[in-house]
Amino acid sequence: MNETNEGRERLLLVDGMALLFRAYFATSFTGSIRRTSTGVPVNGVHGFVRYFMDAVKRFGPTHIICCWDMGSTTFRTEQFSDYKGNRPDAPDDLKPQFDLVKEVVDSFSIPNVGLVGYEADDCIGTLARLHSSQADVLVLTGDHDMLQLVDEHVTVIIMKKGYGNYAVYTPSFLLEERNLTPAQIIDVKGLMGDTSDNYPGVKGIGEKTALKLVQEYGTIENILDNLPQLSKSIRAKIEADLDMLHLSRDLATIRCDVPLELNWEQCLWKLNRSTVETKFEELEFGSLVKMIG
Repeated sequence: MNETNEGRERLLLVDGMALLFRAYFATSFTGSIRRTSTGVPVNGVHGFVRYFMDAVKRFGPTHIICCWDMGSTTFRTEQFSDYKGNRPDAPDDLKPQFDLVKEVVDSFSIPNVGLVGYEADDCIGTLARLHSSQADVLVLTGDHDMLQLVDEHVTVIIMKKGYGNYAVYTPSFLLEERNLTPAQIIDVKGLMGDTSDNYPGVKGIGEKTALKLVQEYGTIENILDNLPQLSKSIRAKIEADLDMLHLSRDLATIRCDVPLELNWEQCLWKLNRSTVETKFEELEFGSLVKMIG
């Protein structure tokens, strides 16, 4: 983890959807879904709280914001209509938990942030840029696209399989593990595309070739400047798909200029135990009360 400056505050930016989906699917595969006595499904929300509280205890933030997607239509779907077009609908048992989880976040007095037309990633990128001059920023997610945000004051914490397991990415760890800089994460995606977000990159170029090209030439611009040096087949693939290369790189780029306004004091991590307990009682989360200390 980055060495934090003494007295410097720490902002935890939570990728709400990443935590909720991970929590839901980690428990629903058994076929047994946790429900309240009135039949409301709450397994995702219950798991979300466990993941969230573990991270708070582990990383000790002074301020917290939780970011959310606000529907599937964004500026990216306007650029490329098939963007995320392969995603199935959320399971029926998960749908009512989208509102419930935000109520739980509210009970913690944490701002829920999202803006129609943008993804949670863009809100996180914007808030990281806005606040990294005054605080060490920690991004909690399962999404490796976020690694492009890493810098000396922004650490990306990737949740790994199993409860309480994290990979903590600083610029030096990213370089050590992947031999890439944060900006190169975007260029690799531009070349290889992203099957989960459903954009193709350059047809016929996979992860191995994309990594090799970016590590050798540094940037897409340098690759294009050196096309004559590439093998005939790779050169032909890139030349045939130049427009999609540039579009894919743009789709992969997290926007850090979303028009968000948030009062820094609103984000102060200051838990009101009785408010949280009331919400936990309503959702029958008695076993989680001990987690809030």
